[in-house]
Amino acid sequence: MTEQNSYNDFFADDDEKLSVNESSYGSLPIDARVAGEVLRIVYSNSDNSYSVIKMRSSNPRLADITLVGMLAGLQEGQDIEAEGRWECHPEHGRQFRVQSFKGILPATEKGITRYLASGVLPGVGTVYAERIVKKFGTETLNVLDNYSERLSEIPGIGKKRITEIRKAWHEQNQHRETLIFFQGLGITPAYANRIMNRYSAVGAPQIVRNNPYRLAADIDGIGFLTADRIAGQLGIEKDNPLRLCAGIVHTLEELANRGNVCYPQVLLVHEAIRILDVSEAASQNGLEIALSENKVCAVSFPDPDLASPFIYLRRLKQAEEELAEAVNLLLRTPLAPAAVPWQRLGNDYQRLNEKQKQAVHWALQYGCSLVTGGPGVGKTTVIATLVRAGQLLRLKISLAAPTGRAAKRMTEATGFEASTIHRLLKWEPDQRAFYYGPEHKLPCQLLVVDEISMLDVSLANSLFRAISPGTRLVLVGDKDQLPSVGPGTVLQDFIHCRRIPVTELTEIYRQGEGSRIIVNAHAVNQGHSPDLRPVPTGSQADFYWIEQDEPEKAAELISRMVAERIPNAFGFDPMTEIQVLSPMRKGACGILALNNLLQEVLNPADSVEKPEFIFGNRLFRLGDRVMQTSNNYDKGVFNGEMGRISAMDSTSFSVLFEQGDTHYQQNEADQITLAYAVTVHKSQGSEFPVVVLPVLTQHYVMLQRNLIYTGMTRAKKLLIMIGTRKALEIAIANNTPMRRLSLLDRRLAKL
Repeated sequence: MTEQNSYNDFFADDDEKLSVNESSYGSLPIDARVAGEVLRIVYSNSDNSYSVIKMRSSNPRLADITLVGMLAGLQEGQDIEAEGRWECHPEHGRQFRVQSFKGILPATEKGITRYLASGVLPGVGTVYAERIVKKFGTETLNVLDNYSERLSEIPGIGKKRITEIRKAWHEQNQHRETLIFFQGLGITPAYANRIMNRYSAVGAPQIVRNNPYRLAADIDGIGFLTADRIAGQLGIEKDNPLRLCAGIVHTLEELANRGNVCYPQVLLVHEAIRILDVSEAASQNGLEIALSENKVCAVSFPDPDLASPFIYLRRLKQAEEELAEAVNLLLRTPLAPAAVPWQRLGNDYQRLNEKQKQAVHWALQYGCSLVTGGPGVGKTTVIATLVRAGQLLRLKISLAAPTGRAAKRMTEATGFEASTIHRLLKWEPDQRAFYYGPEHKLPCQLLVVDEISMLDVSLANSLFRAISPGTRLVLVGDKDQLPSVGPGTVLQDFIHCRRIPVTELTEIYRQGEGSRIIVNAHAVNQGHSPDLRPVPTGSQADFYWIEQDEPEKAAELISRMVAERIPNAFGFDPMTEIQVLSPMRKGACGILALNNLLQEVLNPADSVEKPEFIFGNRLFRLGDRVMQTSNNYDKGVFNGEMGRISAMDSTSFSVLFEQGDTHYQQNEADQITLAYAVTVHKSQGSEFPVVVLPVLTQHYVMLQRNLIYTGMTRAKKLLIMIGTRKALEIAIANNTPMRRLSLLDRRLAKL
């Protein structure tokens, strides 16, 4: 029998036949199954279950196989079946990345001996393992399961050791059976291990059987949809009260992901009907259960415009209420007089226009004031003047912004050190909370916060509760930009409540000779078409429009522009200075497809074979540009921060952010994404020397004026837009942003 036939026989029940060269694994399939005996645990991380394992294939004609992945609970000598993908590691060669596996007890005397000698049983090493197997043969495991007292027949094993062996063996059985139970529900070993760590291996199966929806609340990485799938496998019906209650919470979470802090009860019930595929009565029943169990909260306002009660997630209701109270306290607290010797500011003050002077005066006069305006209208000049005035008054000054890039711009413009809001508040991992808050107030007397359009209700609440009454708080931002990624409309609510002094700057300053970026951005913001005339041959400009109506051709053009044409014509570095923005994630010109294209042209796998790894359906390679997509307070890195993969080995990698290197295990790669192209939403608070922005009818659902305006204003030196005039006109005409529901402005107006 040839090796090819032998290998095919092993996978005889597979749909596809496999081909293997005699000298190597050759063209093994991307998706495959392997089986065999665990020979050696090469590496194991107890924190995240990542392991490297050497396995002897049950097919004697195949060489030993290296398995990598989440392989919790395996022991040497144990037989397993695993499903996954073949890959080639640049240092370690061909290996099998396990997606799922199940343990099988060894059936041969040699396998049983190796298994028992691996340390699975206390006091049983190689010598005793050999004696036990020599005595009982292939029936050894049956003896351990049912007749462990017979171990007394082995010389040297007394009653005490038998008791210890019996206990350890049953614990191993329980752990193994629990893993098999969860794997049968489609839960990966990594998540099964998290569940067992949370609930214990013994109790976990029953807890999940009783209420699988607990997983969504208790286990990081498991959401309602996964819990709902598990519930379906366990026979839980669609209208089960457990599902209906969890479904209401999930519906509110989905609405919060769209920016809503709360939602009208009537509309929430109908949204849950759609998401949960249940009747109106069932949806209403789920809401009543969630309210009675205090999973969600209802709020009614004595306002004819708000006839329906509004339903909140508990954390968002608390954040909105506390934020309103904190703002009110700042506005009502008297300030110490601030007599600034304006003449000592010289030109720093004299060059300000009347609106800018008003912003500076109000900033020193009121406990909370707001400065808004588009690009190039002098917001940064106001901040710099305020810092100088604060220094003359000998005030303790702090500057902050939501992102590292925005904070860096504040530092460069003022000469005064600025930080991100998260670092200003100082997250303490042990306490799972910010150090600065209600008990410890920020040690500053003048606090300026830039890019506040990015503030969601939760971060705003954390910030405001840390500010001591009597502090002068100055908020700076562009009211016409996109709202925050997180829930809330904080900037708009602050303006609409009419209790916070607002200065709107309109006079354009930042406009170099021949510059069209700022002019065109303001034109779009005012509902006018930008100047799309081509640049005369032989000259250069800072704004270019390229007409292209086919998404696939536009994507290829973007790839060439970033990799070749822009660097050759203008000298910008494609890896550090050029940023592609897109309105959407999906489609030929969405960020998913563009990132794959740009990765291959900007950071290809060279002849040396750069280290890389696959996580889910994403490939990460040493040197890749990446973005953090969630707040990780323990690591001190936050949503939207961008960096480069600086190091990588078989189990982990590091990303160099502006604040330094951050280390990750490979199973933490769900926190990052490639960032050669990012969505316009994710680019908020950042500026880039060069921005390439596709605008196509393919992006129809996202074509809004404030989105295009936000994307355009991210460009500092060069903006290239690629697409169709029709798509651009659709976006400019659509000045009705997706409505977000919040009651913050009404709470502020009522206080």
